[in-house]
Amino acid sequence: EVQLQASGGGLVQAGGSLRLSCATSGFPFGNYAIGWFRQAPGKEREGISAISSREGSIYYADSVKGRFTISHDNAKNTAYLQMNSLKPEDTAVYYCAATEAELSTWLLRQWVATAAAAYWGRGTLVTVSS
Repeated sequence: EVQLQASGGGLVQAGGSLRLSCATSGFPFGNYAIGWFRQAPGKEREGISAISSREGSIYYADSVKGRFTISHDNAKNTAYLQMNSLKPEDTAVYYCAATEAELSTWLLRQWVATAAAAYWGRGTLVTVSS
């Protein structure tokens, strides 16, 4: 059974940092692309970052580029999202998702826009106070 669980959210002041983790099980982690998505109250889901380890490709949305860093640890079947310089507009529930594919950066961008064929985990709430 494919399982993903995001954790690491919390309350932080603007300018602060958090690191989210996405623990996974039930699938060959290295063969999947992993993405981070978020949904703020009253807004549509936004794909913000993704990584395809075998391809060595990474994607960031413009809204987080330069502030967030995605990484993974294949030995732990875990992906991470280091979030620095947080802003109040980063407040959202953050989710991780996986899809069985090895994707180039361009294809990662397409994937996070649709989240097609994705397995989802439960989200973690990030609240950034001003």
